[in-house]
Amino acid sequence: MRSGELQRKEILNLADGSRLGFADHLLVDLEKATVEGLVVCGRLRLWGLLGREEDITIPWEDIQVIGEDAILVKLPALPSPAEKRAKRRLFWREE
Repeated sequence: MRSGELQRKEILNLADGSRLGFADHLLVDLEKATVEGLVVCGRLRLWGLLGREEDITIPWEDIQVIGEDAILVKLPALPSPAEKRAKRRLFWREE
């Protein structure tokens, strides 16, 4: 399988059923010539004016199945966008 074929497959998390996106980068160990994982770049916030969300790094060991249309991974449940916003509000709260 070529890296371009991996990038066209959607990544789904089996732990919580969330859609993580598509693989943007492969992590490769050049000395060992092995693939170490996949990176899903964070989504744009306000069309990129406010930057991006954090990237998601998926270790190769957490990939369960690479199918024809999707890649199934098992990662700990990631915080939802609402939970992330709540944390930001608490952090910036003025007293």
